[in-house]
Amino acid sequence: MISKTAIIDKSAIIKDDVIIGENVIIEDNVYIDYGCIIRDNVHIKSGSFIGARSILGEYLMDFYKDKVNKVHPLVIGKNSLIRTENIIYGDSEIGDNFQSGHKVTIRENAKIGNSVKIGTLSDIQGYCEIGNYVSLHSNVHIGQKSKINDYVWIFPYVVLTNDPTPPSDNLIGVTIESFAIIATGSVVLPGIHIYQDSLIAAGSIVTKDVLEKNVVAGNPAKVICNIEKIKNKQTGESVYPWRFTFKRGMPWEESDYETWINSLEIRKAGENND
Repeated sequence: MISKTAIIDKSAIIKDDVIIGENVIIEDNVYIDYGCIIRDNVHIKSGSFIGARSILGEYLMDFYKDKVNKVHPLVIGKNSLIRTENIIYGDSEIGDNFQSGHKVTIRENAKIGNSVKIGTLSDIQGYCEIGNYVSLHSNVHIGQKSKINDYVWIFPYVVLTNDPTPPSDNLIGVTIESFAIIATGSVVLPGIHIYQDSLIAAGSIVTKDVLEKNVVAGNPAKVICNIEKIKNKQTGESVYPWRFTFKRGMPWEESDYETWINSLEIRKAGENND
């Protein structure tokens, strides 16, 4: 079932039992697998793959009042890989080279940058901002009003909370600055600010802001050292800040972080001189 108002490039592949709603745009080389529902006002950019039984442009709460789907656009960036049974609501924007695991939920008013990865069974509760090259592993819960900057790592079963006096309407999101790491099973309480290059150890309950380059652990989490003191147990070499020792999947993968960032600064200087 394909709406007459849908615009679909001839190169797109649409498998059986797919439903495509009003004012949908599907660009070149998009693949939509069996049984997907693409609701109204969804724009899927070129080269993207939509896994079987996924729902894009899911209804917001205003639909259930009169059963009329309002205008809540959803944009999926170029070369995105959305695996089976994802549900992504309207009024959201997802950048290029997005990847998701299976059964991921992304609620409304989510702004997600480029080259973001979200693992299986993760739940993004909407009204969030997620930067570029952010990696969320499986079973991660991101509460509403969270703000996650570029190059952040969040490992399985992490929860970002947002209600300081539950239940209430006073929601205060967590802020995570670039290059921070939150290890498996940690819980971050509402309104906490996690600064650049910090590391939250596995199983931590974070009740206070975490300053730049601090490592915290425990319940409640307490500072145990500066990240620069952590060494690789096999080689004895420094591990952090991780951008100087890890590059797989990063924009500096072909060289190293320092070379890459210097090239950006040189390019920027040249543009300013022009």
